[in-house]
Amino acid sequence: MAPSSRIHPSRTHRDAYAALRELSTTVGSIASDAGIDPILTELVQMRASQINGCAYCLDVHARSLAKLGESAQRVAVLPAWQEAGLFSPRECAALRLTEAITLIHDGQLPDDVYREATELFTAEQYAALVWVIVTINSFNRIAITGRYDIEPQPG
Repeated sequence: MAPSSRIHPSRTHRDAYAALRELSTTVGSIASDAGIDPILTELVQMRASQINGCAYCLDVHARSLAKLGESAQRVAVLPAWQEAGLFSPRECAALRLTEAITLIHDGQLPDDVYREATELFTAEQYAALVWVIVTINSFNRIAITGRYDIEPQPG
């Protein structure tokens, strides 16, 4: 695939991208320290990237999930997680929250989604999840805007 001829915001303003990466690292640590399973963090990021159509981030998070030992089946059915019956109540609540925040223009954050998430996660965990969702949505927008390329993987 030919490289994109679009301006890459991350290459053009490296300091801003470095700040976003630092935020992402901080948010990841906060989520981990709050007791959020790394697989759940990756699932949330994968789901937001699916909604936004970010091939670059989908590639990154699919590989991260594989390294964490997540099953190919759960990754494959993630777009239909509500029908799959393969996700725990906490994962379902986090995925519902992800969809609501990613599509915030479509009804904001409904009270029932908020209530479910705050019943299953502590205040610290809920806030960490919100930051994970906000951060991945930012990365999606940067990568999509610049049409970041992905490299084909062997095998």
